Order: sequence, then structure tokens, then C-alpha cells
Amino acid sequence: MRFLASVALAALAAGCTTQGGDSGSTGNFPAVAGADACASVTPAMLGATSASGKWVAEANGAPGYCEVTATLSPASGSNIGVVYRLPGSWNGKVLGLGGGGWAGNVSAQAASEGLRKGYATLQTDAGHSATTVWDTSWAANPEALKDFSYRAIHEMTVAGKKLVNAYYGQAHRRAYFQGCSTGGRMALMEAQRFPEDYDAISAGAPVYSLQVQTSAILRNNAFAKNGGGFSAEDLKLAQGAALAACDAQDGLKDGLINDPRQCNWDPATIQCSGAKNASCLAPAQVAALRAVYQGTRAPDGQWAMLPLSRGGEPGWSLFVGTDGKGTDASSDAVSNLFSIALGSKVDLAKYSMADVQAIRSSAFGKMYEAADPNLTPFFARGGKLLLWHGENDPGPSPVATSDYAKAVLDRAPAASRNMRYFLLPGVEHCGGGPGAAPVEWLDALAEWDEGGKAPAVLVGAKPDKSVVRPHCAWPDVARYKGSGDANDPASWQCVRRAES
Repeated sequence: MRFLASVALAALAAGCTTQGGDSGSTGNFPAVAGADACASVTPAMLGATSASGKWVAEANGAPGYCEVTATLSPASGSNIGVVYRLPGSWNGKVLGLGGGGWAGNVSAQAASEGLRKGYATLQTDAGHSATTVWDTSWAANPEALKDFSYRAIHEMTVAGKKLVNAYYGQAHRRAYFQGCSTGGRMALMEAQRFPEDYDAISAGAPVYSLQVQTSAILRNNAFAKNGGGFSAEDLKLAQGAALAACDAQDGLKDGLINDPRQCNWDPATIQCSGAKNASCLAPAQVAALRAVYQGTRAPDGQWAMLPLSRGGEPGWSLFVGTDGKGTDASSDAVSNLFSIALGSKVDLAKYSMADVQAIRSSAFGKMYEAADPNLTPFFARGGKLLLWHGENDPGPSPVATSDYAKAVLDRAPAASRNMRYFLLPGVEHCGGGPGAAPVEWLDALAEWDEGGKAPAVLVGAKPDKSVVRPHCAWPDVARYKGSGDANDPASWQCVRRAES
């Protein structure tokens, strides 16, 4: 109740005045710098061991920009690849970008939105050159582990600000960061460990603790136990029954459950009374679903297997071994990384609660996890945090992100002025699914930071506009008014969600 009350009171007040340390500088914007400046980039401009600039001409709606590729080596054995993209016409702001899986992201595609809007973008390979999201072979290097856990993004940011200052001849005026999944963890790590790096941060579906990986292991084992695997048709059957029970709770049957924590559908209602057939589930399947919906706690009270939401079942197979074979796409990567971290081979098929606690309390766990709810230093300097998660996410559970948001508010109720949290019904991992996504997170972040008013509602829409919905800031949830076009945000209202 303390969390709900704190946010509700803060929603009536404007956001606090922003501050920016070195990013509060004044200058002439847009600032212009072209190919000549790009050809003059040197390692000394950013404190790199190597650096070079290449001018990329305007094309396909993207502006011309200077692509600076460099290597940062803050410690022996650390080789952090960075790529900075500096637009010919700069809006005075820098935008740091996060990675995904077990990798960073230096792709031009990831930078495209920021570049189109005039941002100087900052990217890194997170300390290793592997680009496959499930590759953890690099983890044998302890410096690479440190880079990936927390150091690479910070070093990227410090060097990037220095480069921008030298390149344009004036300092940046604001600094933003956005990331989802691993990028969401990186975002929270920045707010926790390096509160002066960014003025405003967007963190989506953050894989902020190793509970995500242990949840994957235990979910796989739950589906493998006693033949509890599912076909694609079985998953659709479960989803259909869950929607039939709970879809209309928000006032409209539209294939979305707006508040899955209030859906108590029991899969036993479609359990077969005899042999398994297409219209029912076997007892082992019912048991597997119940376990995954409920989640599991370790002896220390922390989540060992985070719950998944009812209504998102067909999308689970991307991150969960729903076929009952006991593995998913990430299993080899997790096994290798956990074995390195613990110094002994890990048997995922026999993973226990003791194993869960061991990996989270390991030196790697303490270095990697971004679970500290104390964001006071970040908020004290005016920092803004836009936190969000898709309700149908089959990887990191939205339950974990809700737990983190509550912990931040419990730690410092006044932080509600500087944090907004959005849950997106029907949206899967960082997007996709039947829900209304994407949302213009970067624009929302900039409007909040520069306008001073925290967002109460953000509109999401599928690219073809087939689904458009308002997303209400926690603790509210959208409810259909009973009439009007469902794709018109005016047909919805924000109401207080039931405590869960």
C-alpha cells in the first residue's frame, strides 16, 4: 500500500527540476560538423587506445554522420569496442544504447532512431566481440566479465562525452540512455553505480538479476517433468481458456488481459478426464502450467522461478523449453557461464534451490546484478527513470520489474517524482505479441526531461495501427469505458489496479 500511495500522490505533482552536472552546459544548437571534422578524429579526443573516423553519407532518410570506431582499455585484459555516431547536425544531446542477450550492440540500425532525431549515439560491444546473443565463450576472461557486468557502458559513456566535446567544440547539454532486456539491466546499472552518467534513462524488460536465468532453467525442468511438454496447439488451447476467463475483466474482449495478476484461471478446468486429445490437457501439462504461473521461491525468500502471465502462452517457446525436452535456446550459454562463475560443471537438469542461491551469491552474481533499489544519488541530481515491461514477456518476468519498482519506492517514497513504470498488456519481450507496441520511449523520455512533467499515459500502437492502446503509469491500468472505438485512446480510462 505504501508503494501505491506514494505514486498516487506524486502523480498530482510536476516532476522535479532537472540538473545535469557537466551536461547542463549551454551552446549553439543544432551544432554542425561534417566530413572534414570526421577525418580529423584521433584517439586522444576520447582517451582510446585506437580510434578512427569514417563519414557516412546521408541515405534512406538517415542523416550524414561521422562513425567513430575505437577501443577502450581501462585495465589489462580489457578491450571494450565502442562506436560513436555523430550526426552532421547535432541537437546537443547524447544517447547511450544498450545491448541484448550476452552481447553489446554496435549496429547502425540500433542507432538509427537517435540519429534521425539529431542525437550523438554511444554504443559498445560490452567488452567482447561476440555478436551472437547466446555466446558466452568470452566469459573465461575475468576482465571481459567485469566489462560486460558494469564497466563497458560507463567507459563508453565517459569517452563518448569527451569525444563529443572535442568534435563539436562544445559540451553536450543532456545525456539519455535507453535499453531493453540486457540493455535494460545496463540502464539500471548506470543509475545505480554511475548516477552522474545520464540525466534520463529508459529501462525496458530489464534482465537485472540472475533470477531470469534460474527461472529459465526451472521452467524448462517443469515442462520436462513427467511428460509435461506442449505442442503449439496445446499452448493456444491454454491461452484460449485463459482469455475466455479473464479477457473481459478490463471491460473489453480484445485478446488482451490488462492485469494478468488478477487472472486466477486454473488450467485444471481443461484437464482431460480420459486420454489426451486436442480439446484438453494431460494432468502433467496442467501441473506444469500451474507451476509456471505460480513461480517458485528459494529458501531465502527470493524468486527462484519467476511467474509467467496467463494469456501469453503461445509466445513462451522463444525462451522456454515448452516441448518438454528440458532445454531452450539459452541453455548452453547459461550452463557455460554458470560453470565458469562457480568453478565447476553445472547440471541444468538437476538444478536445485541451493544452486539458485549459490549462483546469485557468487562473485559474478554480485558484480552482474543490477538489483540495488537505492537510486537516491541518481534522483537527487534530477535523474529520471522510465521503467517498462511487457505483460506477456516469456523471458524476464514482469513480476521481477514490478518487485524492483516497489523496492525503489519503499526505499525512498519521494523517488516517485522521478520514476514512472509502465506495464504493457499483451506485449512480449521488448515488443511483439498481440499488444500495443512499440511506444515512443525516447520521445517520452525527452519530453519528461525537458518539459518537467512525468508521463501519466503513453500510447502504444502496432506498426499497422491494428491495435492502439493507452498505457497507464503504475499503479493504474487501462479500462475500456464501455463504448467507442477500441483503438481510440479516448475510449479508455486509467483506474487503480487491484493490489497484487
